[in-house]
Amino acid sequence: MLLSEPQHVLSYNGELLVFQLSKTKHVEGAADKTVKLCVRRMAFDRDAQLFVQMSSGAFSMRAKHSETEIVCCDCATHSKTGIVLPCVLMKVKKQDGVFEHLLLLLHSSDRFEQCCHFKLDYELKEDVRLFAGPSALWRRANKLFYISSDTCTVLTAPVQLSSVVWTGEIEGEGTVVLGIRAACLSESEDGDEFCTSDRAIWGSEFFGYAIEMQKMLTGTCFMPHAYSRVVSSICVCKSERLKKQLRISAVAITNKNQLIWFQDGVPKGVCELPYEKPCLIKTAVTTSNDLLFIVSFSSGNVCVVRRENLQVTSKWQKVKSVLVDDFIGSGTEQLLLLFNDESNTDVLNMFKIMDFGKINYESGVNYKDNVPAAEGLQENGLLTIQALETRLQAGLTSVRELQQHLQLKKRVILESCRALIDLVEGRSHILPSAKKEGLVSLWDDVEEPYSVSKEPSLTPKLQDHFIEKLWQRVVGDNLVVGVKLTESFCLSVRDISLSLVMDQDFSFMSPIIECQNKIIKVNEVFSALSVSSCQIEPPQKKMKLDLRNKNDLKKDFHKRCSRTQLGKTNTVTAVTNLSPLLAFHHVCCTVILHAKKQKHRNGDFLKSKRITLLCGKILLSLEDISNGKYSVNMLKDNSYCTGSTEDIVAILAVSIRFSFQIMSSECTLTRVNSWLLGEMDCVPFKECHDMVFSHKAGNIYGTVFSWTLKSPFEGVLTLFCRSLTVLFQCLHSLTRVLPPSCDVKLLKSGSKGVLIEQLALALEKEMFTSRSFLSSKESKAENNLTRWNEPGGKISDPSVASLLDSEDGVQHFREKLQNEREQCVLSMNEMMDGTLYQKMALKVAEAQLSSDTIVWRLSKS
Repeated sequence: MLLSEPQHVLSYNGELLVFQLSKTKHVEGAADKTVKLCVRRMAFDRDAQLFVQMSSGAFSMRAKHSETEIVCCDCATHSKTGIVLPCVLMKVKKQDGVFEHLLLLLHSSDRFEQCCHFKLDYELKEDVRLFAGPSALWRRANKLFYISSDTCTVLTAPVQLSSVVWTGEIEGEGTVVLGIRAACLSESEDGDEFCTSDRAIWGSEFFGYAIEMQKMLTGTCFMPHAYSRVVSSICVCKSERLKKQLRISAVAITNKNQLIWFQDGVPKGVCELPYEKPCLIKTAVTTSNDLLFIVSFSSGNVCVVRRENLQVTSKWQKVKSVLVDDFIGSGTEQLLLLFNDESNTDVLNMFKIMDFGKINYESGVNYKDNVPAAEGLQENGLLTIQALETRLQAGLTSVRELQQHLQLKKRVILESCRALIDLVEGRSHILPSAKKEGLVSLWDDVEEPYSVSKEPSLTPKLQDHFIEKLWQRVVGDNLVVGVKLTESFCLSVRDISLSLVMDQDFSFMSPIIECQNKIIKVNEVFSALSVSSCQIEPPQKKMKLDLRNKNDLKKDFHKRCSRTQLGKTNTVTAVTNLSPLLAFHHVCCTVILHAKKQKHRNGDFLKSKRITLLCGKILLSLEDISNGKYSVNMLKDNSYCTGSTEDIVAILAVSIRFSFQIMSSECTLTRVNSWLLGEMDCVPFKECHDMVFSHKAGNIYGTVFSWTLKSPFEGVLTLFCRSLTVLFQCLHSLTRVLPPSCDVKLLKSGSKGVLIEQLALALEKEMFTSRSFLSSKESKAENNLTRWNEPGGKISDPSVASLLDSEDGVQHFREKLQNEREQCVLSMNEMMDGTLYQKMALKVAEAQLSSDTIVWRLSKS
């Protein structure tokens, strides 16, 4: 790479951006060459006391026998985001004399964005400025031209001007260009006579032009027209509107080597400058809240003037560039002086950072030896800043440690998911050592790594005996995965649920898909259908023992949602959001079934073992979804709905169930059935006439109804709808056909009569369960006391009868009798075996939990 031109330095958020063009070596015979705009992002290191490179970027261009040059660079507001970003204007000269210009934005990722491209038949030389948009303006032949990245069209302002002295933002006016032009004298004297005579005397005037508003502003609010012939640059320090009047505070430099402070167009002070030909002025606010004016001269000299007394504070020579920003991160602005160094091409080789207070860094000088002794408040301020910096570093360290901890947790979860998949598929999986991840193992580490394949797992052939069918459907924005189970398997398990695990190895996300489980209960002939979703648990429940671990409490005993009537359970479904899966275009998921295996012996509950079954895999692609491969088809055929069993189960799985008890005291409820078949356009399922499917257009389409009459005056209406909005629409339509005397009540937890019957059975079971464990003890104690409590009993044992013939024998018999009585009493209070007591407590707790749940559901009905 060959350096083609000097470096351009721009300050941005305390950092330095060094722009430079570079070219590849030209190859003979090749017409094209590559030109790169390179940028280095530099930050000041206070420990090393020099600028270090943080990052870099480049923008490549193809050029044919052309010359490329950086016109200017500045910071401008991006109109699309409202963020201030660095902006670079480049010029490419063609062989035909046409100048091609590129307006580039630099993002925080060091990526260049081309915002605007335009061509001119002349070269930009005079008063080139960059402002919000990003946009560019320039002057040529006393005309003002500008172009915005929004339009990419060169526009001409309707003004004539001889120079541009300032460009910036004015409150309420947007971007304003302050310029000088020849005086435009009006023919009448209706205007301000002083201003007219002032313009006439000097022959020139100030004017402001608002680019976005496309209107002229009065120049006298900045300064009198008398200064228009001598002012070379202006810096507006403050602008505001008070009572619809523009108030301006500005400072200007003149070709008479003066700096003048203006307040609302009136000069308030003047300072004689130490050098000739001032060309640029900037402002800075230091630690002590002092306002400084930094004046640059054409000769390369720089001086600083304090606003407080308008006196020159410092001055330097052979300065290449002066920048104002917070380079050391203290919260206030400092001056950065870059000096000319002919012995080194790096523009940052010689520099000086200062704020005329405690901050003073200079290249090649040890700052600690160069700092004067601090006293009083200044010393306290420095110590406070150092303490805050220490706290900030400690906070950053804590954030970094937290990020590392979160990454470690993510790796552990992903490794657990991979181990689970390998376990259910029967593959060997080697778990990594805890020491490699910086963790402490909960078990003693062994020499050989633990393999999950050593654990017993069900083979696919054995699983085929439990799982009849695996299917999938797409309902709206939901994916429904169903697993049909055999009846024998359902009778031996409980707490059934499904998990969906993606086979793709994504390091940035968990392969476990979040889904909601539902259990569909269908009998063999499909004559009745009901849905059991996750029931809401009572707020207070007793703590139960878990036989998986005798020392632990069974905290999640009723966590799963497959507790009721598992003898009729046929299908378990998992519902998940479809949109995130389609983002991967092709998805392969493993379906895993979780359940508790129940074992019984002699009618007693022994233990519950968790099992995991691999149900199979499902494939999902955006192409299949577009072709309707897994769509639900509910069509009318001879007054019946011809949906398959899987289609019906899929619709019920994504629906919300509501049951309403409808009672009428004056008339029969025949209108409900007419309303379903008429206004709701419902058609019964071919397999189940009690369930009807709505074909009504709109949101109600797809709603499933079930109407059951208990008597001509009472019935239960069950709705399976997608949302509450559909429910309210259905109820609103129903209330219009029912007589006003009808009473409609929401059944939250089922029919009260059924719940009362279930509660009676549950309480009876709880009573017999409690008595069963005491019967053996009671019978044993009764048998021991029977012979002592029988009246008129005779002693039939000859050995005992012989003892009663003598006095000593009678005494011996009494002692023996007393001993047996004491043993009988002790037998009634003897301690019970721990295992037997645990079995008894768990079985009693099971019965109590069932009755408690029914009581709670009865209170909610």
